[in-house]
Amino acid sequence: MNLTGVDEMSDAEQSVLGAIFLDPNVLDDIHFIEDRDFLDVRHQQIFRVVKWLDQRSKPIDVTTVAEMYIQHNRKSDLSISYITQLAAGVPTTSNIVHYANIIRSKAIRRRGMVVADQIKELIHEDFDSDEQYFAKVESLITDMRPEDNGKMQNFAETRRAYFEHLRSQNIDYMETKFPKFDGWAHGLWRGWLFVSAGRPSVGKTAMLLQRVIGVAQSGPVLIWSQEMDDNDLKDRMISNITGIPYAAITNKSLTPKQLGFVEEAYNQLERLPLYIQDSSGVSIDEIRATARRFKRQYGELAMIAVDYLQIMHIPQKSNETRAQAIGNVTGAAKQIARDMGCCFMMLSQMTRDSENFKKPTLAHLKESSSIEQDADVVEFLWHDQNDLDSQGKVIQQFIAKGRNIGINEFRLLFRGWKQQFVELDK
Repeated sequence: MNLTGVDEMSDAEQSVLGAIFLDPNVLDDIHFIEDRDFLDVRHQQIFRVVKWLDQRSKPIDVTTVAEMYIQHNRKSDLSISYITQLAAGVPTTSNIVHYANIIRSKAIRRRGMVVADQIKELIHEDFDSDEQYFAKVESLITDMRPEDNGKMQNFAETRRAYFEHLRSQNIDYMETKFPKFDGWAHGLWRGWLFVSAGRPSVGKTAMLLQRVIGVAQSGPVLIWSQEMDDNDLKDRMISNITGIPYAAITNKSLTPKQLGFVEEAYNQLERLPLYIQDSSGVSIDEIRATARRFKRQYGELAMIAVDYLQIMHIPQKSNETRAQAIGNVTGAAKQIARDMGCCFMMLSQMTRDSENFKKPTLAHLKESSSIEQDADVVEFLWHDQNDLDSQGKVIQQFIAKGRNIGINEFRLLFRGWKQQFVELDK
């Protein structure tokens, strides 16, 4: 066979289709091939018919394929004799995987050329931001990739990988420095989408910031703050560490001694890989792009944190509900957590009617249709007016969903005057 250029493709495609007619079972060996991989439009259609028949457990032979082809391509000049020629032209199926790999490799490169032209054309489109442009480019490149249906493996094939996993010293979780929580859940796990929900004034942001101080000792933490600027967050963190009243810091009424404590605390925070972006309406595409850039630069991330979900930029298609659009964001956040090997913590609102219940439920997540499904952990922070403590406000921490860890409840003392949580006995 002359396997160069167009002739190479034609021979490879004819060999693959001929082998399928010789023994349809070979389709299992070339599961990675798609109909769009064939250069010849006739071959695309033939393969599409073959796959349709195979998925329905129908016989794959010259007559059946020809009838189906002609039925769906009435203007085609393809003859039964051509399909018969394909079936008769291959004496063996032994080389089918080799030819299928040739077809796929050439198809990927053809798609690369098409995508390159499409990227050039993007210069004429009007994007609201550079991140939307990057997201479009990434989408085009993703569409170029072959479909990956994965590979089923039995226990014998994965034995070595499993025992290497057991012997590995890699820690999949990060301590939060909340002893009771860490003792139960081992901290926050990499790959988690962790949703922390609460009504206003229960300390959601303060809880997040206290956690990230602990988690940042395990790796970089990226924080997106959409309601407060970075100095507001730093004020809260400094108050948490030093115990200096938050009001004294925000009012800038610090004594020289307190200012010294602030500088010490700032030095402590400066040594941690903490990064803050204070911009409203952040998109999940921007978060993904930034996380990828940081991972390339600094290695594995520990946490991504967003305060908070409902005020992100959430694109909504004409046929989508708001809840479905939010579901697209939480689904993407979960995928980012898995791809980046980090914990993605997302703060969320609770519905107003949750205040009429003694204890919140998953249904009280605002626009909750997909949040509770995508999240690995859902936490509610809420105030029980019957649970009082003279030292501060008692906040109930209810883990309402915990994949791999179960559900649990903790009592927290929130000393709002210094933005600090302390675990209490149950």
